[in-house]
Amino acid sequence: MAEHIVRSFQEQLEALSTGIVQMGGLCEAQLANAIDAVVKRDLPRAEQTIASDVKIDALETEIEQQVIRLLAMRQPLALDLRETLAALKISNDLERIGDLAKNVAKRTLVIARDAPDHNLTQGLARMGRQALTQVKAVLDAYTRRDADAALAVWKHDDDIDELYNSLFRELLTYMMEDPRKIGPSTHLLFIAKNFERIGDHATNIAETVCYVVSGRRIGEERPKSDTTTSVAARDDKS
Repeated sequence: MAEHIVRSFQEQLEALSTGIVQMGGLCEAQLANAIDAVVKRDLPRAEQTIASDVKIDALETEIEQQVIRLLAMRQPLALDLRETLAALKISNDLERIGDLAKNVAKRTLVIARDAPDHNLTQGLARMGRQALTQVKAVLDAYTRRDADAALAVWKHDDDIDELYNSLFRELLTYMMEDPRKIGPSTHLLFIAKNFERIGDHATNIAETVCYVVSGRRIGEERPKSDTTTSVAARDDKS
């Protein structure tokens, strides 16, 4: 009887992990579609991306319910408790990644008729691909329970920040040179910020994976290279 209970508990933990992997796969596809939509100004792809977000939301709700049942019925301890709570935290980060990808698609519908400068489009593509690389890498780290791989993702968060800083300055210059482009350029800025925030959520997941494996928090300060806030502050004073 006890063996049956233990096996059932392990199956529930494995179901949680499977749900996270499934949710992660949907988020990867959502983000890849959003990147293609904005770069190619592909309206059907953008609409498909927006519609697909409900699947990610539904999986988050399902995982949340599984976690609540596990905590109430099994009262897990130590590693099992970390695994259970990690599923809840990671599902929340994945849901936000899905929302941010959906927001990129929504803005694509708005700017589709205003063809942005080719260099700006390529800059967005680089940012989006870097964010997608981070998401894929951290989900692989979760699947393998590989703290070193998760830490590598965590340490590369500033790569996306640096791309964002560069694109931010390009867009400001673009808007100053041609005020007619302020509207569409503002949407591009929001899209870039969405990609930067996706990188932050990948970093959150990396921290959670490290905690699950080791039982300890990462003891270093999170690497951040977003200087746009200070740039905006200087611009306000000038």
